[in-house]
Amino acid sequence: MAGDTNLRAGGCHCGAVRFEVTLSDGFDSIRRCTCSYCRMRGAVVAMAEMGGIRILQGEEALTSYRFHTGAAQHFFCSRCGIYTHHQRRSNTNLFAVNVACLEGVSPFDFPEVPVMDGINHTNDTGKPTRRAGTLRFIPADEPPPDGSRAAGLPPEG
Repeated sequence: MAGDTNLRAGGCHCGAVRFEVTLSDGFDSIRRCTCSYCRMRGAVVAMAEMGGIRILQGEEALTSYRFHTGAAQHFFCSRCGIYTHHQRRSNTNLFAVNVACLEGVSPFDFPEVPVMDGINHTNDTGKPTRRAGTLRFIPADEPPPDGSRAAGLPPEG
């Protein structure tokens, strides 16, 4: 595992679920989604091919949730409730993995995260997946490039 940066260890918050994942494109595939479920969940995900996730422990603790068409299967730990990964609807041969569950990785490690339009899902519209926008993270000790504050946030203190 040490030589392959795409091979990562991960798990849920309570440690009941442990897994190993081979990311298809490393972190080049990170994204968020605007569908009703992803919008509420708020996770940043990276992609893994079918067979790219290997559950090392706690498979019995994983539970799943499906909605709308039922094609996407979202997995989370039944003990701590943390979403670990899901099988994608647009390509059921791909899994999206919650980067916050990967050892040594935080969703705040990425200054920009593409946000995909899941409200107008490609399987519903027949059109290519559309990028809805970009989520940006600017650490508090780094002022925004234009010197402005984040819109709508009250002053600190």
